[in-house]
Amino acid sequence: MADAMFPGLAGLTPPPLLRVRQTFPRPRLEDPVAAVSAEMARPGVAATLDGKRSMAIAVGSRGIAGIDRIVAALVGSLREKGIDPFIVPSMGSHGGATAEGQQAVLAHLGITEESAGAPIRSSMATTRIGSVASPHGHQVPLFMDSLALEADGVIPVNRVKPHTGFKAPIESGLCKMLAIGLGKHDGAGTLHREGYGVFDRLILEAGRAIIDHGHVPFGVAIVENAYDETAVVEAIPAPRIVTREQELLEDARRLMPRLLADRIDVLVVERFGKDVSGIGMDANITGRGELGTALPGFDGPDIARIVVLDLTEATGGNAHGIGLADVVTRRLYDRLDLRSTWVNSVTSGSLACGRIPPALDTDDEAIMAAASAVPGVAPGDARIVRIRDTLSLTEIAVSENLAAGMGRHGSVEVIGPWDGSWE
Repeated sequence: MADAMFPGLAGLTPPPLLRVRQTFPRPRLEDPVAAVSAEMARPGVAATLDGKRSMAIAVGSRGIAGIDRIVAALVGSLREKGIDPFIVPSMGSHGGATAEGQQAVLAHLGITEESAGAPIRSSMATTRIGSVASPHGHQVPLFMDSLALEADGVIPVNRVKPHTGFKAPIESGLCKMLAIGLGKHDGAGTLHREGYGVFDRLILEAGRAIIDHGHVPFGVAIVENAYDETAVVEAIPAPRIVTREQELLEDARRLMPRLLADRIDVLVVERFGKDVSGIGMDANITGRGELGTALPGFDGPDIARIVVLDLTEATGGNAHGIGLADVVTRRLYDRLDLRSTWVNSVTSGSLACGRIPPALDTDDEAIMAAASAVPGVAPGDARIVRIRDTLSLTEIAVSENLAAGMGRHGSVEVIGPWDGSWE
């Protein structure tokens, strides 16, 4: 049974909400699996596999629509060329920085040996393959999964998108997977210790150095639209990865959804997790960067308070990024895997992400606790937005005092009262 009403919240309840539809550009591939096969057949891609007998596929990022089917299609295409593929988890320190934990993360993403049609070889062992100059004035070692190095090559598969902690010509994508994901805990820890302040140069140069090492024939880049649908699947030969990824990042930035409002007093996020964003909720939506400060270049709404109601199943208790919320619920708190969360936070150097906010007993208490802590705004007058997660922004719920002004920023349609569900 819940404790007595939290002091100061008696009689406070969230206002009724309106269901609102936001509309964004929607380019999409009707058949991403067929797109993989078509990309693999392109002469410039096929030629990179000449003479290869085995190939590692590097995969592991969260929030990629249909990633299990894309990986299975890549496996199938490699087998058709007489190449023996296997999968290596490529996610830095995630999964508690253990081989078993990283294989479990892949399973949460729907990637198993059965679904992919290829073995998964998970290990935290790495081999140093070179170094890159740090803007701080010293050499930073570069590591790669030792099992991936045993193959004739490694193919990174990743979504290209804006990062949650820094802005640069290259952010999240193939280069970051090569430098940090495939580097396992060794690579992730080493590069993150340089700090996000130099990632605008470091990730690009680290990616270039690893590509120049010669073990990457090509990478598979994915771009998604605002509806969590695949807009682009492109196989990029190694010499073009750095240049092409920069172009795809601009496409991804243009296609991202956003909250079409000037100011939000309380943002309520129902689902939070690594399968949604590396920090549980995308900083490009909330404006709260991975270091606990404002995300550079953020042009979305000013959000005063953020409430998070629960974790996703797929995150496995890893709530790295929860420190960017102001209030959470008791049920979320009870599901935290603190070790997994804090391994992620310490390895990334983003200690603010591992802090635990106040946890209140019920959803309504958590929401109204946040509303009562907005300076200069009476709790009953708070402008509230409720979303499923930061990937799901086409239909949201908003308080009536906010709905009228949203249309200035794009296509917004009030559907009617929100009944508490998204069906």
